[in-house]
Amino acid sequence: MTLDEITKTAIDPAMAMLPTSMDSPEARLLLLTIGLQESRFVHRKQMGDGPARGFWQFERGGGVKGVLNHKSSSLLAKHICTQRKVSPTQLAVWEALGVDDVLAAAFARLLLFTDPFKLPAIGNIDGAWDLYAKRCWRPGKPHPQTWAGYYQQARQYLGV
Repeated sequence: MTLDEITKTAIDPAMAMLPTSMDSPEARLLLLTIGLQESRFVHRKQMGDGPARGFWQFERGGGVKGVLNHKSSSLLAKHICTQRKVSPTQLAVWEALGVDDVLAAAFARLLLFTDPFKLPAIGNIDGAWDLYAKRCWRPGKPHPQTWAGYYQQARQYLGV
């Protein structure tokens, strides 16, 4: 899926369901970069029968649980689940992430919202990496060598 396709079919509709204050160039840059890093917007299920689902690769007991239960995201997550006709349970959301790109984008934005720090400024590649790799997604096998390229690709697409 191209960045234009994922923006139009998943990110734009997800942002429309969230408070307008959550939609920013910084948030969109992170969503695109993280999606590229996690799945290249090709794999909705983790390769090798891994436990992650959706283009942003959420695990049931990790990101899904976190977003559903975090004090800053739980009410919004339940609202999104209602809008997407998904039961707000770990299993139901995790299963739906493999087929519902809007839900996946919304949950990815909500996971970013749980971070206690302000989103990194555009151009702060290291700050964006820290948010992704050390605080929010915490991938088991991080690939820092691909991050800057995906960040620049997303930044160029957004024109920021």
